[in-house]
Amino acid sequence: MDIPLNQVLNPTKEQRQEMIRNSLEMAGRPEDYEYIVRLLSPPPDITNYARPGELRGVKIGVIGGGLAGLSAAFELRKLGADITILDANDNRIGGRVYTYYFDSEGKYYNEFGAHRIPVTHETTWHYINLFGLNTRPLSLRQRNNFLYVHNTRLRTSDSIEQMLYPLYNLTPQEQNTSWADLNDYAFLYPMMQLPPDIRSELIQILPEYSPEYLPFMNNSVRQTLENLGLSQGAISLISGVDPGTGALLDISYAESVQEEYTVDYRNTFTIEGGIVNLPYAFIQSFFTDKLPQYQTIPASQLGTVTYWPGQTVTGIYQPQNSSQIILDHRNVQDLSRTSDAFDYVICAIPFSTLREVDIKPRFSNPKMQAILEYNYTNSQKTFFLCRERFWEQNTDYGRMVGGFSQTDLPIQYIFYPGDHILCPDLSSCSPNEPGVLIASYNYHLNATRVGNMQKSLRFEYIKESVEEVHGLPRGFLDSIVEDHKTVVWDNEPYNRGAFAESLPGQKQLFAYEMLKPEFNQKIFFAGEHLSTKHGWMQGALHTGMDAANQLANSFHSQLM
Repeated sequence: MDIPLNQVLNPTKEQRQEMIRNSLEMAGRPEDYEYIVRLLSPPPDITNYARPGELRGVKIGVIGGGLAGLSAAFELRKLGADITILDANDNRIGGRVYTYYFDSEGKYYNEFGAHRIPVTHETTWHYINLFGLNTRPLSLRQRNNFLYVHNTRLRTSDSIEQMLYPLYNLTPQEQNTSWADLNDYAFLYPMMQLPPDIRSELIQILPEYSPEYLPFMNNSVRQTLENLGLSQGAISLISGVDPGTGALLDISYAESVQEEYTVDYRNTFTIEGGIVNLPYAFIQSFFTDKLPQYQTIPASQLGTVTYWPGQTVTGIYQPQNSSQIILDHRNVQDLSRTSDAFDYVICAIPFSTLREVDIKPRFSNPKMQAILEYNYTNSQKTFFLCRERFWEQNTDYGRMVGGFSQTDLPIQYIFYPGDHILCPDLSSCSPNEPGVLIASYNYHLNATRVGNMQKSLRFEYIKESVEEVHGLPRGFLDSIVEDHKTVVWDNEPYNRGAFAESLPGQKQLFAYEMLKPEFNQKIFFAGEHLSTKHGWMQGALHTGMDAANQLANSFHSQLM
């Protein structure tokens, strides 16, 4: 029997492209394929802009050791530069990649940060393949998870029309519209009215946008749904059935639609052993000269990378009549201060933390305004280490292996570990073995409200909510949950937000300006906030490569 493409291990580029084509064919827009593949592929290799070894002796400071900073340093090393990465976190690596292990052997873990890799995100796959990391699927052959909305428990195969429509004040026309058609009208119909070339602006940052695309950027999700003529009852229904959208009704409509445009949730994978293996691979490469990743570049032409954790940058300065950039940074433990001079800097920290850095002279007015007001969304995740996988055991509703349940309760999503998805039978993957459940994954106000409950009360509240979604008796999980851990991204001191999400008007006003270098082409910028793939590794990695290319091109041009 042929294995479905989304069930293979380590899919090849050809297999990923076939999955993309199939998804777009099913969506009725195969013409989007070329745009998506081209725009999400990695930028050209840095050696197209400068020769290997050409930056020997050039000192480059990288602010931030997340994927954006790591990828920029990896690329710039090819040109012989001496690179110093200043990362504030001294407890772990990877920025908003955050794999948490409950055991020392690394068997029971889950992802507090990035946890899915769509097949369309070709820049992420570029580095996964470059470092030889193994991947496994997260997509299911058939989902049968729970949908718990309006105190009503459904399976994903149940009729939303019969069980939920009567609970909301829908218009007669909405009552006679299937859920699939109603949801498509809300999030696909407007996009399909745009020609393919203008649709592609969903994942582009441009100095100017087509007039037809402006409403996507400049209206919120709620405003757009209202402009489509949907009733408040229909908006409430959509918010309940799709709690991710319901939590983010105030963001730009383009933010929601661009993920559908690139079919980000159709075929997804993860990295075996934890996504933290990707930032680990970058850092390990910095201490090795003879790596296949650097191909034919001899070790004598490679630069050096110094990774310095526990250093938070407090000041960015360019003295008068100087071409160098001074970075002041402070040790997060003993608060000792250091000042270093660099020829170039790549700033790869979120604007939420850049806001407190002293910058003299000031960046451009649009850049400073973006640092002040660009929107970041909070997110909260709570993990339960369960002594047995109660969700995989036979119940009246049937076994659940992988996937996620969703609810209008504040916990929003429950994600089931995907490590048993490919198991052929119960004998090879027992539901009686431990597993790590994402008991709550939520955004924005849900995350703030649940995340800031008193710790013990939060644990009890999430536990009782999980029982409610699954139809379990109160107290059922008391003997099941062995350990738990919560991360609230607004409260993480070196991030202060889970990911950027532009509010209406912010993409048109800020996105192009945010990408511009500062201090006479001496400071370049990277990070998911500068991409159209907010919240995804794709955005961080692509901008890291692009910032390195901009720097190399600027240096080479000055020599000419």
